[in-house]
Amino acid sequence: MLEWVIRLCSIDSTSRLSNLPVIEVIADEARRLGLDPKICPRPDNPEKANLLITVPAADGSTSGGIVLSGHTDVVPVDGQKWDSDPFTPEIRDGRLYGRGTCDMKGFIGVAVALLPDMIAAELTEPIHLALSYDEEIGCIGGEQIVKDIANLGLNPRAAIIGEPSGMRVITGHKSVNLARVTFHGKAAHSSLTSAGVNAIEYAAKFISYVRIRADEWRAEGPFDDAFELPYSTTGSNMVTGGIATNTVPELCVVHCEFRTIGSVNPQVTMAEYEAYARELEAQMQTEDASASVDFEVLAAVPGLDTPPDAAAISLGRELGGVPSDDKVTYGTEAGQFAGAGMEAIVCGPGDIAQAHAANEWIALDQLDSCADFIAQLITRLSR
Repeated sequence: MLEWVIRLCSIDSTSRLSNLPVIEVIADEARRLGLDPKICPRPDNPEKANLLITVPAADGSTSGGIVLSGHTDVVPVDGQKWDSDPFTPEIRDGRLYGRGTCDMKGFIGVAVALLPDMIAAELTEPIHLALSYDEEIGCIGGEQIVKDIANLGLNPRAAIIGEPSGMRVITGHKSVNLARVTFHGKAAHSSLTSAGVNAIEYAAKFISYVRIRADEWRAEGPFDDAFELPYSTTGSNMVTGGIATNTVPELCVVHCEFRTIGSVNPQVTMAEYEAYARELEAQMQTEDASASVDFEVLAAVPGLDTPPDAAAISLGRELGGVPSDDKVTYGTEAGQFAGAGMEAIVCGPGDIAQAHAANEWIALDQLDSCADFIAQLITRLSR
């Protein structure tokens, strides 16, 4: 088990790179075991792909069953101070250090290591491994992989997404939504401000609008106390604009995000953000008709709110997942699986606090707990 985790974490699959080296090494293992892995390339980028591996039921059926899902990409290590090479995993004091150990090649490595056990078990229903690309930049592969699953006619009844939860059974998370708003003003010498349209000033109005929305959610709700932050959140997290101190800026770009609890509709919220951007565009055009605003939705990852009586929750707990009423603030692909008709939970090894950080690590006993969890699934589905 640990060998597979180390092997996968030794491959640099930062989102800006291809994830094919990870996909291919796992697909080769599946073929060695007599399985038929399906590599599903990203439609607009052949250097990225999802991977689906089905261990059929004893009667040969591949439809139905349970999905074990994880993403193969990791976040960058640029600018971080590591005590060891992030892509040369090291064991120290009961922990495995390295990029992706926690998020989430630990889970994937355990699942791959247990493929032989799945094959030997004579399953009553199939187990599917669903491994995606580009989760870290907006769950792009997750949106595609549920389509890949449908196209192959797999029809799983439930999905377990192995994001780091300390092996708690998590039934809810916020939506994640990202927009890029580009303000096109008109350049002019700064001594002739009336001859230009200041893109930064209009971007600042939009940023203020986002902050007002954040303050309203924080003060007025709606609230869901199952979350650590029990309200929806938003912020403007990256801004670029201007070329010189003596020039009215022609361009300013704002990246903003918001994360909503279940009672806040993210589609409606995104439409409101865009409507305000259009108001600002109209104001800009009163100064010069050539001014404009581009509003682009870069990511719209649905939230997760699995009903408390869902069979997937009972399954997760029966397999040894730690019962929990908590919901998590980070986003996952679970909402995409749920939106495709599968009951979904989040349950995986490690602590999200270690993810994305320098010296990322996972406790070895968490990997053991994950192995026990998947082994219990195999036993439960075995004849």
